[in-house]
Amino acid sequence: MIRFTLTCRAGHGFDSWFQSAAAFTALQAAGQLSCPICGATDVEKALMAPAVVQARPSAAAGAHAPVATPPRPSLSEPQSELEVAMTALRRQIEENSDYVGLNFAAEARRMHDGDAPTRAIHGEAKPEEARKLIEDGVPVAPLPFLPGRKVN
Repeated sequence: MIRFTLTCRAGHGFDSWFQSAAAFTALQAAGQLSCPICGATDVEKALMAPAVVQARPSAAAGAHAPVATPPRPSLSEPQSELEVAMTALRRQIEENSDYVGLNFAAEARRMHDGDAPTRAIHGEAKPEEARKLIEDGVPVAPLPFLPGRKVN
């Protein structure tokens, strides 16, 4: 496996793993690579430096000044406009609907059949349950985030 640093035509940078350099080239030629931020399929390799790790400290290592490493992005702060929008969407959904957990399919069906009061809900459903709800005309849509209980 090899990790490449990639960029899209909009200048977004991201990393991805590939089986080999040839696998990257084949996927790129087939147009099967896309930017996770904007979805652009015009993806190129960015300039990369090899990751070199010193096996053990040498006696001379103390004489040299430490090499400055680039700052790492904050994992708690949004890194793009898309992340800001997704956070706002999640907050709005969680504030304006009830979380029904794994009972989502049953509760959505009960509301659709008139056996429970209609209200905004969100929760979890297996793919088969969601497919059956859609086939039966129950208005449902997947959310682009995991419920809070599944987040590390």
